Amino acid sequence: MQKIASFQVDHTKFWIGMYISRIDGDIVTYDIRMVKPNGWTYLTPSSLHTIEHLFATYVRNSKYSKNIIYVGPMWCRTGFYFLTRDNISKEENINLIKETLQFIADYEWKIPWSTIEECGNYLDHDLATAKKEVIPLLKKLENYTPEMLDYKRHFDKN
Repeated sequence: MQKIASFQVDHTKFWIGMYISRIDGDIVTYDIRMVKPNGWTYLTPSSLHTIEHLFATYVRNSKYSKNIIYVGPMWCRTGFYFLTRDNISKEENINLIKETLQFIADYEWKIPWSTIEECGNYLDHDLATAKKEVIPLLKKLENYTPEMLDYKRHFDKN
């Protein structure tokens, strides 16, 4: 069987951050790592679900909405996949993720799309924990540059 590209990255070599995992034509896949892979602390399922709702809602309502392909959780519970068209620059994507995380950290209302009619597990949300779990990545991205999106750049530093 051919190995999937995202499993070819050594998960012991990188930490919390935002990385480009692949480029397919005009679609860029970002790995949004909110906790260290195999760091024995993981996002809780309920907060991951809440972050997913808020993350998807924010980016799909941003000025980049027509270029957002997909937002979805990594079920290893370390973060999210974020797919965009390549006409959003790397800088714009970094800023969009920072804005999104700040939106989640500040959010105080009902979780969007969380009724029985709209969500397959509508009772499984945890806003308080979600707000806490976005903070480490938000801090990590404060001075992030496009060069830092490369996995390999991080391998020797962490």
